[in-house]
Amino acid sequence: MSTGNQALNIGVFSVFVLITLFIVYRASSRNVTQSDYYAAGSSFTGGQNGIALAGDFLSAASFLGISGAIAVTGYDGFLYSIGWVVAWLMGLMLIAERLRNTGRYTLGDVLAFRMRQRPVRAAAANATLVISLFYMIAQMAGAGGIVALLLDVHSKAGQAVVIAVVGVVMLFYVLVGGMKGTTWVQIIKAVLLLLSVSMITVFLLGKFGFDLSAILRGAAERSPLGDAVLSPGAKYGATGTTKLDFLSLALALVLGTASLPHVLMRFYTVPNAREARRSVTWAIWLMATFYLCTLVIGFGAMALVGPDAIERAPGRENSAAPLLAFHVGGTVLLGIVAAVAFATILAVVAGLTLTASASFAHDVYANVIKRGQADTRSEVRVARLTAVVIGLLSIIGGIAANGQNVAFLVALAFAIAASANLSTILYSLFWKRFNTSGTLWAMYGGLVSCVVLIVFSPAVSGTPDSIVPGVDFHWFPLSNPGLVSIPLSFLFGFLGTVLSKTPADQRKQAEMEVRALTGLGSGLR
Repeated sequence: MSTGNQALNIGVFSVFVLITLFIVYRASSRNVTQSDYYAAGSSFTGGQNGIALAGDFLSAASFLGISGAIAVTGYDGFLYSIGWVVAWLMGLMLIAERLRNTGRYTLGDVLAFRMRQRPVRAAAANATLVISLFYMIAQMAGAGGIVALLLDVHSKAGQAVVIAVVGVVMLFYVLVGGMKGTTWVQIIKAVLLLLSVSMITVFLLGKFGFDLSAILRGAAERSPLGDAVLSPGAKYGATGTTKLDFLSLALALVLGTASLPHVLMRFYTVPNAREARRSVTWAIWLMATFYLCTLVIGFGAMALVGPDAIERAPGRENSAAPLLAFHVGGTVLLGIVAAVAFATILAVVAGLTLTASASFAHDVYANVIKRGQADTRSEVRVARLTAVVIGLLSIIGGIAANGQNVAFLVALAFAIAASANLSTILYSLFWKRFNTSGTLWAMYGGLVSCVVLIVFSPAVSGTPDSIVPGVDFHWFPLSNPGLVSIPLSFLFGFLGTVLSKTPADQRKQAEMEVRALTGLGSGLR
């Protein structure tokens, strides 16, 4: 890439950062209480929060990872998109309203409502920290890949420096702006991202005479897999193991979305349950539009750039969308798209950091260590210190995972979220007999089993595409453990409950049911 192109990329990205930093600074002047810092004072409408939800969810995995997966494997890469869009229906029908009525700031508020507070809040915080860290590592890995194209930085050391810069800017968003500033950054980023993918899609369709079939024919001709890329099975249908891997992946994608702490925390930024439902409806429509565009972009990249060229590029699969932008719109479109992709990573990591730090400060510091006696200023201070620690760990992890497909890495975070959180959320909201022992068994059993299976899976070692390709200590055959760890978490929760000699608190359970259905007593109406 030419020097002029690098200057344009830096310029566009710098303008976005400066504008959003100003917005974050202005929003920070209103961060007076816990509610302001954690939940933006519940001041956003359903439409605004829906756009922010889309911004939080449409990460580097969606923009770079999915378009890259489609560009290399075809139809099978699009299965990520289908799983994520369908997943939001569970959030809309089962979780959004009840969660908003029951909690205040974090998932721990809901899970600990009718349980023993200290152990359950500690478990919820531990799960949130692990999930957020996995998710953030994926985003930082995406940052390394996109920067290699943005600035023509090919050395690992150079990419590591830029990943660190992303982490520092992200920390400013969180430390200064809190949830209100971060939400406005998400809204701006979501609008820019949707405009960018729409623009590439229109330009690309125009290049092929607005004939989608022509794009698909060109993709099949360019791919070494031929027409196989247009139907299921190019990646996940070769053997029985790959079919199981796909089933496991699909389960993690569909069930993990409604279990992600940073997504669940967004329901507290609206004033009532009705607006929480509207948030999900807005998010579904925006994301369905986005993923349809990535389908065109992925096959367009396969047709114009070619899978071989994409695999050889810095960032590998993650570089498909920026390379296509250069082919379709030249230097200017590449600069805009790459900067928006970079901003996407920045904003999503900020949301994740805020969620992780809020969970530790509110659930562990305020309610476990201080036993509910912490003052507002000290709790927010602990949240900011936690954000710094989480940010540093994500930078280190992102540098280590640089070059991996970010959609694949994020799918592992989804498996952990579904394994640790989904069973406890559903049991807490819908099973009267569920108790503290069941909660702890489900959370820790699902979390530990999922992480252990990931460590000993082909995702970490044993294949050329593993995170540690030079060694082989895997014994679990599936790259994504969701097929095993998610049912295990439900089983652990059931066994922990029925084998426990301590009955559930019937009075608190009845109060939670009334609050979840009506919002009465929650202080939200």
